[in-house]
Amino acid sequence: MTTVSAAEREIERLLSLHPKGFDLSLDRIRRLLDRLGNPERRMPPVIHIAGTNGKGSATAFARAALEASGRIVHVHTSPHLVRWHERYRIGEDGGGKLVEDAVLADAVARVAKANGGEPITVFEILTAVTFVLFSEDPADAAIIEVGLGGRYDATNVIEKPAVSLIMPISLDHEAYLGDRVELIAAEKAGIIKRGCPAVVGQQPFDAAREVLADTAERLACPLSIYGEDFLAFEENGRMVYQDHDCLFDLPLPRLAGRHQIANAAAALAAVKAAGFPVSLRTAEAAMERVSWPGRMQRLAPGPLAELAPKGAEIWIDGGHNPGAGEAIAEALAAEEDRSPRPLFLIAGMINTKDQRGYFRAFEGMARHVYTVPVDSSDAGVPNAELAARAMEAGLSAEPVHSVANALMLLRDTLDRGRDGTEPPPRILICGSLYLIGSVLAENNTPPV
Repeated sequence: MTTVSAAEREIERLLSLHPKGFDLSLDRIRRLLDRLGNPERRMPPVIHIAGTNGKGSATAFARAALEASGRIVHVHTSPHLVRWHERYRIGEDGGGKLVEDAVLADAVARVAKANGGEPITVFEILTAVTFVLFSEDPADAAIIEVGLGGRYDATNVIEKPAVSLIMPISLDHEAYLGDRVELIAAEKAGIIKRGCPAVVGQQPFDAAREVLADTAERLACPLSIYGEDFLAFEENGRMVYQDHDCLFDLPLPRLAGRHQIANAAAALAAVKAAGFPVSLRTAEAAMERVSWPGRMQRLAPGPLAELAPKGAEIWIDGGHNPGAGEAIAEALAAEEDRSPRPLFLIAGMINTKDQRGYFRAFEGMARHVYTVPVDSSDAGVPNAELAARAMEAGLSAEPVHSVANALMLLRDTLDRGRDGTEPPPRILICGSLYLIGSVLAENNTPPV
């Protein structure tokens, strides 16, 4: 039986009292933070990160760079994969640690008491918890990832960030943010604050980049744009990073996928723009130490992994929109070049995502897709319906009951048909962070 911690009990209690979803507004959290004495104004310098894709990777790279230079760094990310505690990494000498349960439970209880039962979303309460925790422990920097959008996200009460970093923007959450990239860019640009440095990561759409640049210019912000003020590329199996001040020859990022080169570059530029020097040695260590669970991660040995065909290579990735699908497919194509294996997908998605657009990235690559329900989300797409979306995208697909069922079915199918000439499969479990969280929990390998 799984033991429920004190913090988890407190959060579950709040979920029964308040909406679980998003209601984009800053009025409620501002009222709450005022009652708490405005802890958001007492935090260390903040690196504030928004974007459709790459926010988490940029957070991980920025953390790695700052910690490699000996700095103490608080980190807020969302959503979590297995436990709520993953959202709060408290900075310490030698590297941050996930918040202790008693500390989180106490902070949640204090914030809930200050709210006094008034209407609010749980995400807003948990964001206020971020500010309380990060204001009470000394640190050199805080990295805060936006939850949804930017302008009206609960994290956007930060008045003077050390830097605002906008990662790649594409279509996602259209119901909240708009159905054109320039509208979504305008929402993300809401975290750019007058006179504060801004960094724009690699943008797949010119329209988005123009909106971000125009916003920064209007607000008189020192601005760095990928491809103009800094850039990075792969050369001879190394990563080359260049900006107006330096030229670094670095090891390739530890995170898989060519897209991580641009993500790493944006993070380095943001750390520098925030006022933290980055040496060659610091940048090298960041590329080698960076870790980001659930994104192009090799699944560690565990009870679930043991069900796969012998010798299988299992990857997990929670990316869930077409832009993420393209980045994942590119990363897998690079793996195929290095070590050819037949590719199989085990996918689960929620109904707010462009499922067909996500699957389209894998056309011609994936031999077969097993679709599974996402039991941990009320918005999970039924597995038969998801299989239909995959087939509409040109893939061979069938619904199955679970990831475990898919792994065992794949093992049995390949064992019957294997003639000894084909290598073991490459398996990607994908489509939803909810699904990836369930996989890590079932495999007994949660983030630490």
